[in-house]
Amino acid sequence: MAARAGAGPAHVLDLGCGWGPVALTMALEAPDATVWAVDVNERALDLVRRNAERLGLPNVRAVGPGDVPDDVALAALWSNPPIRVGKDVLHAMLLHWLPRLAPGASAHLVVQRNLGSDSLQRWLAEALPPLLPGAVVERAASAKGFRVLEVVAPG
Repeated sequence: MAARAGAGPAHVLDLGCGWGPVALTMALEAPDATVWAVDVNERALDLVRRNAERLGLPNVRAVGPGDVPDDVALAALWSNPPIRVGKDVLHAMLLHWLPRLAPGASAHLVVQRNLGSDSLQRWLAEALPPLLPGAVVERAASAKGFRVLEVVAPG
């Protein structure tokens, strides 16, 4: 995980964090970064907060999507996106967050092949250019029915 992109303190995001395994790992790996654990489920956010406290991770911010300041540029974004919310909601989420990548930053999305990872990759490659010109969308890895899609911001 890249801990920094650009000047100033790094901000990284776990989109659809659930109880927080990805966010907590990011916080352990990049203790100087602010880790945004974002979910719409308040119970999940409470679990992230409690787990971060138990692990002594003051850099974790477990919040709803509207609670991340608009001026935060992301040095990294990781997500096992909530595919089952439906394409419209999923696409809106990704089009909101991916353009917030700092120059040269990457997003990694872990998606099951049988839940549409290949079609999501094609859609991202078509939908992102107006919002994130020059972004590269690739399959970074594939194993055991999962794909890791990578979006790299230009710069």
